[in-house]
Formats: sequence, C-alpha cells, structure tokens
Amino acid sequence: QVQLVESGGGLVQAGGSLNLSCTASGSFSSYAMGWFRQAPGKEREFVAVPSWSGGSTYYADSVKGRFTISRDNAKNTAYLQMNSLKPEDTGVYYCAADLVIARVRRGAPSYWGQGTQVTVSS
Repeated sequence: QVQLVESGGGLVQAGGSLNLSCTASGSFSSYAMGWFRQAPGKEREFVAVPSWSGGSTYYADSVKGRFTISRDNAKNTAYLQMNSLKPEDTGVYYCAADLVIARVRRGAPSYWGQGTQVTVSS
C-alpha cells in the first residue's frame, strides 16, 4: 500500500506561482507518477503524465510551458511547479501513482492523493 499526501495548494493571483508536493508513505522510486486536476463542475482531467516509456512527461496543452513535474526519490516526493497561473487553472489537484505507466496515463492508477485546492484569482 502506498499513501500519497499532497500539499502546497492555496490562493494565488493570476500570473503567480505555486509548487505542489506529493509525498508517498513508502519508497516510490518504481512508481510512475502523474498529476490530475478537477475544476468545479467538471470531470477530472490529466495535467501531466509519464510518456509510454516513462522517460519523459506528457503535459496537457493547457499547461504546457507553464507547469513542470519533477521528483526526488530520496524524499519519496513528486512536485508540480506551476508558473504563470491563470484563473482557469483553479481546481483540486491530485497526484497519482502506479507501478504500471498505462494506468496512470489513462487516469486509473492504484493510488490517488487526497487532493489539494488551487485557486487562482483574476
């Protein structure tokens, strides 16, 4: 079992930045990690997921060039650096993990974090 805990959300003005963290309860170096978000009244959508090979990251067009994921396996933590935030980035952000890349890519991972709220004011 892996437990994921997100942090770093909050209220920020448009154009600002936030850095979300996702810390795993155990060693997660073997896990593929992804980030998703859910805006009010909308379905959850992917933000960043690993490529099929796991060697790179695939970003949603809406965040490409503004968001960057990284991970520190020594700290069992993944990050989502969000720059140039826009009001449409508002939502609950979730990290996801699975040993199988395909499950993360299709939004059906074995493990989800509890979510962290990001609100971007105009």
